[in-house]
Parts: sequence; C-alpha cells; structure tokens
Amino acid sequence: MKYQPLTYKNLNRYSISKRKSKVSINDFFKSDNDDFFSCLPNILASKDLKDIISFCVNAKNNGKKIIVATGAHFIKVGLSPLFKQLFENKIIDHIAMNGACIIHDVEIAMNGETSEDVGDSLKNGNFGMSEETGKLINLAILNGFKKRVGLGEAIGEWLNNSDFKYKEYSVIFNAYKNNIPITIHVAIGTDIIHMHPECNGAAIGEMSLLDFKIFCNSIKDLSEGAYFNIGSAVIMPEVFLKAVTLIRNLGYKLENFITVNMDFIKHYRPSENVVKRPTIDSGKGFTLIGHHEIMLPLLFGEILKRLKSSRFNIS
Repeated sequence: MKYQPLTYKNLNRYSISKRKSKVSINDFFKSDNDDFFSCLPNILASKDLKDIISFCVNAKNNGKKIIVATGAHFIKVGLSPLFKQLFENKIIDHIAMNGACIIHDVEIAMNGETSEDVGDSLKNGNFGMSEETGKLINLAILNGFKKRVGLGEAIGEWLNNSDFKYKEYSVIFNAYKNNIPITIHVAIGTDIIHMHPECNGAAIGEMSLLDFKIFCNSIKDLSEGAYFNIGSAVIMPEVFLKAVTLIRNLGYKLENFITVNMDFIKHYRPSENVVKRPTIDSGKGFTLIGHHEIMLPLLFGEILKRLKSSRFNIS
C-alpha cells in the first residue's frame, strides 16, 4: 500500500458493565403508571420538568417564594383563569410584567377580547389607536401618579373599582384582589398607550421605578425559592439581573434558588440573565422550551395538585 493506515493492535478496551452511562432503562418512560408525570422518563427536559415541580412544592411547603415575571403572551393564549387560581391559592407570591401586559389584560377586562391584527391595521396607521385602551389606561396611570403608588397597584386598584364586564378574567385584577404584589416594568415607546395624547412619561417613569423597588423587595426573599421568566426576551431578564446585583450589593443573602425560563425558543438574555448568571455559585437554572398554553397548565397544574395533597394551606 502506498499509504499506511493506523493499526489497532495495542488498543485498550474495557467491559461495558464497568462504564458509566448517562442513560439507563431505570429512567425510561413508565408505561404501567396511570399518573402522567410519574410516567415521564427521568431524562433531559422531562427530568427538568419533574425536578422544577418537586422543588416548587417543597419551597412552598417550607414558606419560600415563587416569583413570576412575564411578557404578555400568556394572556393572549387564554391563561388568565389559571393565574387567578394560582393567586387564590397563594402559589405565586409576586407577579412582574412588562408594559404590554397592561394593554392586553385591560382590553380583556373591558371588552372580553384583545390582540388586534397588527399587519392589517399598520398599513393605514390605525395600529394601537383604540380610544378606550389609550385614553382610559393613561388616565388610570395619571390617577395613580397623584396617589404616589406603583404602576401595578394603580392599574389593579382601577380595575378593582371598575364595572368592567369581564374583569374576572384580568390577571392584574385577580392579583390585586388576592393581595399579590404586581409590578409593571416599562420601556418608553414600546407600548401602544405611549402614542396617545393622555400619556405622561414622567408618571410612567416614576411609577415604574417605584415598581422596580417593590420588585427588588420581593427578590431579596427569593433564597430557596423559585423564579420564573415566562416569555419575556429582553425587558424582564434585564430587570431581574439588576435586581439580583442590587440585593447582593445591599448585603442580603440570595442563594439556593432556582430560575426557570419558559419560551418557544432560546434567547440570549433569558439564557444569560435568568438561567445562567444569577445561579453561578448557588442554585440552578432551567430552560423549558414549549408553547405556554400547554406547558404552563401542565407545570403549575401539577404544582397546585401536589400542594393540595400536602400540608400546604390551599384555600
């Protein structure tokens, strides 16, 4: 032969029985079990899902916090009644939202419908120009500004005092009604209400800053608890990262907690600012990829179910 191949003559081998393997039949799907979560394999994402549920159940039974940060998509896929149930049973201890959540949540409360066709209405400049949405929300914000309360509290109180026909479907109303802290974190120019003449940037900025401080006050008690980022790719991951460093700078211990990012795909900021960086020295970060309308009822429904069968005080 012109070219010489490598010889295997002195190759070192071992028995497969001596090797450490990452997959075992002990972790396989259990076809003889009627309980859905018990059937799931203890491998990759299904193991993560079960670990998250177990951690949250143990955390709540030990008086620790579950804090949820969200974008608006969970409202648009019909999950408001799920969150009402979670608030009523004190499963969630704080809900933090971006500015879009106000729009969709209030439109549901007012009209029973939300989510306009952006592409169609953008062509003639009608996108975001609903008078009720732009005017009434901005006036509620201005009223809250006069009272020197946070943005979440202002919208919650307004919805609570309203006669809106569908307010029972409002996430903000139900959080306010059940004394769950609501904070709203706004970037100016991102929401349709910023295009209306009643909008006051000073009010939104001051009230959103106050909400950041209220959010930080909850984050300082996150040790041994769980933090969920649901569908926010930029705003809430950035807010969380700043809250974590502020709390640690002030001397509070923030350790042994888990973070969970839930979205359709992996994004840079949630992966770094929620899953990875805050838990580098203590705790663990998880990523669950999937549709909110499927994943959230599965995950939180199981947490609620297990807590009902434990010593946790479910109403």
